[in-house]
Amino acid sequence: MAEKVNVTWVDEMAFEAKVNGFSIMLDAEERVGGKDRGPRPKPLTLVSLAGCTGMDVISILTKMRVKPDFFDVEVEGELTDEHPKYFHTIRIKYIFKGKDLPMDKLQKAVNLSQDRYCGVSEMLRKSSKLIHEIVILD
Repeated sequence: MAEKVNVTWVDEMAFEAKVNGFSIMLDAEERVGGKDRGPRPKPLTLVSLAGCTGMDVISILTKMRVKPDFFDVEVEGELTDEHPKYFHTIRIKYIFKGKDLPMDKLQKAVNLSQDRYCGVSEMLRKSSKLIHEIVILD
C-alpha cells in the first residue's frame, strides 16, 4: 500500500498540501521570505508522530477497557546545529488524567505503540533517539 500527498507552490515560501482530501497551508517565517500563513514542515513531522502513537495508545487502552478522562501527547524535537538540520533527539510525553488509571496498562499501551505499531516512530528511530515518559495528572 502506498501513501500519496501533493504539495503545490502558492507564492513566496507558501505551499498548499493535499493530504487525505484535506488542505494544509505550509509557510515560512517572514524573516526567511514567508508570510507565516501556516506551520513549517519539520514540526508537522512531530505532529505525525504524536498522532500515530496517540491513536495507537487510545486504541490499545480501549481494548483493555481503560478510558482516561484526558489524554495528550506532547512531542519535542531537538534539531542538529548543522545542515541538513534534523531531529537528533525526540521526547514524547504521554499525559493522562483520570480516576484510578492502571499504570501497568498505560505502560503496556505505550510500549506496544513504540515497539510494535507506530510506523512513524519506527521511521524516525532510524535517525533520531526517541525517549518517552508517562505522566498522570491529579
